[in-house]
Amino acid sequence: MNDKVYIHEYIDIIGHHRADYMHHMTANWSPHAQEVRHQLCYGVWGVLGSTRRWPEVVNIWEEDGLEGIARSFRHETGSPTMQDEHLARWWAKAAEFRRSGTDRLLRPAPWTRTIEELCADQVTGETYAHEHLTVPPGRSTEYLEMLRQEAIPAYEEFGWELAGAWETLMTDDSECIVLWAIPTWEQWAALEAGRDSHPKMAAWWARSLEATTSFQRFLLMDSPLCPFRTHRQPARSDQTDWEE
Repeated sequence: MNDKVYIHEYIDIIGHHRADYMHHMTANWSPHAQEVRHQLCYGVWGVLGSTRRWPEVVNIWEEDGLEGIARSFRHETGSPTMQDEHLARWWAKAAEFRRSGTDRLLRPAPWTRTIEELCADQVTGETYAHEHLTVPPGRSTEYLEMLRQEAIPAYEEFGWELAGAWETLMTDDSECIVLWAIPTWEQWAALEAGRDSHPKMAAWWARSLEATTSFQRFLLMDSPLCPFRTHRQPARSDQTDWEE
């Protein structure tokens, strides 16, 4: 049973700094967070601009449940700047790469895998599909159970593998995030082409339209040190020490 809590971030990148930012998060932020907070990197991805706003990055972090994230928040906000004082140089450098971001806390469907389980299972993709959807208030848990029973078998017909399914905390239980690992670009194209004609996919799409009030799918590319690519947590960089 997955009892973790996740931080999901949409990050607005400045100019051509997407690769710089993704490296700064994985090589410089994540090793410190692993040691100090036991916060694990679930994934860092660049958004494929042809499918959504650009330049943009998506980060997802895995915390040890609500108690774990409470400890993490205390550590993060325990200074007048509301930032980890030991990473002042890290924050200053990050400001050169990103403009702003929008975060949310996520509760996983209990049957989804943690990042350590996903790495052990060697889950990966040539690309990833990120689905962001809303449902009527109070229906997010119901939607995820429907997804487990009906969507996963339909997506598996095209080789897509579920990499995460969550509902947003601190809201009216009306928002879900779903992540799929897609082995090849051809398998992405096949599912999109078969959305309305493949029997299982068409049935799921009709059910999803009835259940959701909004739906957006866009594509992601994993960063070089993303656990979905390396199947391990990012290691401490040998080049720069960002801790004071």
